[in-house]
Amino acid sequence: MKNKEPMESVNEENEFLNTNPLNAMQSLQGFLSKEEELAFMQILFSSSATIRAANFGLSRKEVEKILGINNDEAFFSFLKRLNQAISRYFKVIYDERRDQVVALMRVSAKQARNVLSKESLAILMFIFYHQEVLQNEYTLFSQLIKSFGHESLKVTRKIQANLDPLKKIGAIEIFDTNSDEEAYQLTAIGAHLFSDSFLRRYAEFSQSNQLHMEDVLRFFKRYNLNGGVSDDSLEA
Repeated sequence: MKNKEPMESVNEENEFLNTNPLNAMQSLQGFLSKEEELAFMQILFSSSATIRAANFGLSRKEVEKILGINNDEAFFSFLKRLNQAISRYFKVIYDERRDQVVALMRVSAKQARNVLSKESLAILMFIFYHQEVLQNEYTLFSQLIKSFGHESLKVTRKIQANLDPLKKIGAIEIFDTNSDEEAYQLTAIGAHLFSDSFLRRYAEFSQSNQLHMEDVLRFFKRYNLNGGVSDDSLEA
């Protein structure tokens, strides 16, 4: 069975480093207890689009039941140590709003293009900027139309077609605004889909100037579990 975890894009030039990510699993026993290792296996399995469609991951309660814990400190300690062990190939995040613990697999830019078109990525970047940076709660379909082209049947259909893959991988979801117009909200998967180095290259290209990573991550309101700048060595 082919596993299709939500992805996190990485630098294409390092693609050869990620040819067999399951090798990283061999070292987990040195970082995790047997229960924690089992919890990660369950999170990884449940994060498969093939297995659970759009309902990715496990709830926090399910993870805590596997671990035999029931407090914030133990739960976030598990996530921190797990991510330290698997950070070169995977990232496990907790979407508090949707109550989902999800495993993201780091893939090359070339592999990412097989899942999302450049148009879908452009729409996701717009929604990411509109919500993460400008702090809007949701993005209206009319705002996408205005940003990507004049309203026409052709443009409307093209944008809708490129929104569908984002919904399927759990990057965005429909947001209820109690109006006739469709609105979208970024999920934790969507917020983590772009790697730190991708955001840096994106910002430097748009500004035609080299930028410090700290400034880039501060602009995108991007922080790791410790609230600091993450080490993105694979993507540098």
